[in-house]
Amino acid sequence: MAATLDDRLVRVRAGPAELQGNLRIPAGAGGIVVFAHGSGSGRHSPRNRFVADVLVNTGLATLLIDLLTQEEETIDLQTAELRFDIRLLADRLGGVTDWLAEEPSTAGLSIGYFGASTGAAAALIAAADRPERVRAIVSRGGRPDLAAPVLPRVAQPTLLIVGGEDEVVIDLNRQALRELGGSKRLVIIAGATHLFEEPGALEQVAALAGDWFLRYLDEKS
Repeated sequence: MAATLDDRLVRVRAGPAELQGNLRIPAGAGGIVVFAHGSGSGRHSPRNRFVADVLVNTGLATLLIDLLTQEEETIDLQTAELRFDIRLLADRLGGVTDWLAEEPSTAGLSIGYFGASTGAAAALIAAADRPERVRAIVSRGGRPDLAAPVLPRVAQPTLLIVGGEDEVVIDLNRQALRELGGSKRLVIIAGATHLFEEPGALEQVAALAGDWFLRYLDEKS
């Protein structure tokens, strides 16, 4: 894999902020998935890294990126205020998307978003802002209700994945499903809680996400 995988740390300018990310591009990739992490999480999240590994093995590129700077993360650890600033996170994600469209190694790739928890709301807003650049969205245990005003404008195919034991979030996702404007699907994974820590739960998430992104991002499939 190493000989055919472009694996590197990148620094991305998004507005006034410089963000750090891990970019992996397998040879012949037909699309790239950007991970929008949930509240209090980042590019080192073991759950998102697991999903990213599965996607890379299917031939998709991935970008795990911190939407907050190191200084902002330090502040957020004390106040928890920035992790819920969905507009800020969406604007940062939009800036990352623009960078991908201009970066020579990724400019030819279709872009998708994988959003977890509050990161799913940021992904939906950023996708609504850039309908010409973002092709598909997957939400894991997401809070799409935090993007309620833009849901009718989200035209991209959107997959919502929720744990069967995460009852409050199931209801929020069902409401969002009715409002979404494009192709959409809600999958409830039986027995799983919000973090999908149960045996086999995260594997199901990764398989569903891989199928969705290959369907809508990989133009060769």
